[in-house]
Amino acid sequence: MKKLLLLLSIISCLSLLAGCGKQTENPAVENAGEEGSVQTDETQASEEDKELPETSIRVMALKGPTAMGMVELMEEGEAGTVNGNDYDFTIVASVDEVIPKIVQGGVDIAAVPANLASVLYNNTDGQVRVLAINTLGVLYIVDTGDTVHSVEDLKGRTIYASGKGATPEYALNYILSENGIDPEKDVTIEWKSEHAECVTALAVSSKESEVALLPQPFVTTAQTQNDRIRIALDLTEEWDKLQEDAEFPSALLTGVIVARADFIDAHPEAISAFMDSYKKSVDYVNENIEEAAGLIEKFDIIPSAVAQKALPYCNITFIEGGEMKDKLSGYLKVLMEQNEKSVGGVIPADDFYYNRQGE
Repeated sequence: MKKLLLLLSIISCLSLLAGCGKQTENPAVENAGEEGSVQTDETQASEEDKELPETSIRVMALKGPTAMGMVELMEEGEAGTVNGNDYDFTIVASVDEVIPKIVQGGVDIAAVPANLASVLYNNTDGQVRVLAINTLGVLYIVDTGDTVHSVEDLKGRTIYASGKGATPEYALNYILSENGIDPEKDVTIEWKSEHAECVTALAVSSKESEVALLPQPFVTTAQTQNDRIRIALDLTEEWDKLQEDAEFPSALLTGVIVARADFIDAHPEAISAFMDSYKKSVDYVNENIEEAAGLIEKFDIIPSAVAQKALPYCNITFIEGGEMKDKLSGYLKVLMEQNEKSVGGVIPADDFYYNRQGE
């Protein structure tokens, strides 16, 4: 209970953006033939079509980009078992709904903010592992005057932003500093409590020098309300530019998929099947924007019209194994340097990063 309370107290430092499943066997039913009789084709087919054991998996995700990539799998799961897994999906609005579920064993797999995964690992004695990165950065600098075309153009400007003490602040500070801009002296950052306040401040301002830091899909929602708002900079791309010469490039991340360690150990084949199905779902969402947007609305994540415009900018992905470890560990180190509480005090050990058997 103490650890759970500690986790809840750390939520303010996290991103503002994003019992065990049991196996049941289905024994084959064979037709008993008369002694000495020959097996019929129907009996042989029955034996060939024996069902594999099913594993029940409870999955939870936050409304927004971290849930969008799984909608095709959610649709398949509604129709029945998928690759031997029987899924129960839950979409929630707040990260504080996820934390107690994953800590107390109420869910088996969850899509969570990337740094929350590290906090969970550190505060559960390593009982949470990350399976894959599912969302890269979703943060954008927007303006209304078409005056920002590089990070250097931000110098001397006012930036409206929300997420102080969390990922938006750390990412913005990193990108500004690495481009030679002092976040405390060379720009004025006005921190707001909500994204909507940033949009309002930008809309009422008469100064083209003022810009805002916003996440997707909120950028798209804001653009439907104010057609002067323009995406000026993609912070994910700017982060990647800074990592071009790194031996092990990190990335700006939003979300990851985590699972309870005891569930992974008890059901390695089910976890591998989930990852295959989830990757397939991510590919479908990225390749079929209109159809995926319909599913995103069906599962009450965001409206279809917003999803259709926002999806190309949500950086939904599926990265596992060594590449996942390089990108995620590097990202956590950047956050650690600014605020160790944002990652739970220390960078997780190697067992935090899940590798499939044989990889």
